[in-house]
Amino acid sequence: MTLVIGLTGSIATGKTTVSNMFKQLNIPVIDADKVAREIVEPGQIALSKIVEAFGKSILHEDGTLNRQALGDIVFNDEKKLKTLNRIMHPAIRKEMDRQKDEYIEKNAPCVVLDIPLLFENKLEYLVDKIIVVYVNEKVQLKRLMARDQSTKKEALSRINSQLSIEKKKDKANAVIDNTGSIEESFSQLKEILQKWEIKINDS
Repeated sequence: MTLVIGLTGSIATGKTTVSNMFKQLNIPVIDADKVAREIVEPGQIALSKIVEAFGKSILHEDGTLNRQALGDIVFNDEKKLKTLNRIMHPAIRKEMDRQKDEYIEKNAPCVVLDIPLLFENKLEYLVDKIIVVYVNEKVQLKRLMARDQSTKKEALSRINSQLSIEKKKDKANAVIDNTGSIEESFSQLKEILQKWEIKINDS
């Protein structure tokens, strides 16, 4: 029986760091952001639908997606952004499901769905257990400002566009407090997996 774990957090809480820890333990990770890039490659149905909706001006000369041009179109237009999301979200879910089913067929003990907006997009039904990567909001703000060289106002605006990390923490089956060292977070992850009876291979 394959345990499907949803991995999420909020901006600048260190979810990518924990995602890499799963890979170190030889546990497969299906990354929603990576899938989102794959489904808009030339020849993919999602890209054809985007061109149909927004025109060929959103393509580079070589037929690849011009993200900047598409971003300029949808950035300040909520209606167009919704159109884009209606194309992207089902295609991402379908591809993640396909990859997940492959691991289940191979009897993998565990597979991770790395989904930044798992709660915001109401995708809890895709997984069996949810791990939230947590730091308190003060640390989150400090890390985001340092990472992106952004002002406090810009950083707060980005943090507030997502569900608060405190609310996500309350919805989780397990929480990794990522305030300390990488070693401390790794130790917490191993404890969670042992509790869930997932054999880990960290050789």
